[in-house]
Amino acid sequence: MTDRASASSRWMPFSDRHVVITGASSGIGRATAQCISAQAGRVTLLARRAERLEALAASLGEGAAWHAVDVSDSEALIVAIDRAVAVNGPIDGLFLNAGTGGTFAPVESYPDSDFMHVMQVNLLSAFRAIAHVLPMMKERGKGAILVIGSLASERGMANNAAYVASKHGLLGLARAVALEAAPFGVRCNCIVPGFIETEMFDALPDEAMSQLASRIPQGRTGRAEELAGVAAFLLSDAASHVTGQSLAVDGGVLGTLSVQANAPSLARLTRRRS
Repeated sequence: MTDRASASSRWMPFSDRHVVITGASSGIGRATAQCISAQAGRVTLLARRAERLEALAASLGEGAAWHAVDVSDSEALIVAIDRAVAVNGPIDGLFLNAGTGGTFAPVESYPDSDFMHVMQVNLLSAFRAIAHVLPMMKERGKGAILVIGSLASERGMANNAAYVASKHGLLGLARAVALEAAPFGVRCNCIVPGFIETEMFDALPDEAMSQLASRIPQGRTGRAEELAGVAAFLLSDAASHVTGQSLAVDGGVLGTLSVQANAPSLARLTRRRS
């Protein structure tokens, strides 16, 4: 490879690469799609809101495709992934970013149906997608999988048992997949967002925002673009020796503080994201 070609590959790490992103219509998913597209990647956007996906794909231009899908419908999710391959080619990166916060309630009164829905959206959908895509990646001898965790992947949170259980499960899933996939040249990691400014913050009063910021050593919430850059890194060859890891983008919260759930402040942060 010439020096010029080598430099080009560093600046455009997703050239001739295809990344599928769930929960892509807003927030972290949208920012990650924009980041990867800006680095010459082809992206397939999956989420429920067709009009937003269409607008985002149009803004990204050539190489961006979209399919409206509810990830809780496993069969529909598999169909959407297969369509992504048909349109944009083999999958080099899979970012499983869709999720829901579920109900805020004590564990003894948490409805079974709500618990199962959270597990379906957050954990089972990721399992199904990985189980479908991983054989393709193994056959090609390369690929990167990234699941979206949470501070709740590493800490407990009162009154939100389903969310915490699902996010702990995602971290365990990533570690298990990493071990199975490593001999085949495929990596799997978990990214752990802290309090990131997305649409979920729009309805929060200033007092709640100040309370959240006071828990963050950096003294501020994060931006979706900051997390997107780390997600792109983990999906790229720059992270070729990184697998089975949990990487927090949280302004220092996990390194210094315990996560204490405050229901009035946090309930609105746990609306479904897709």
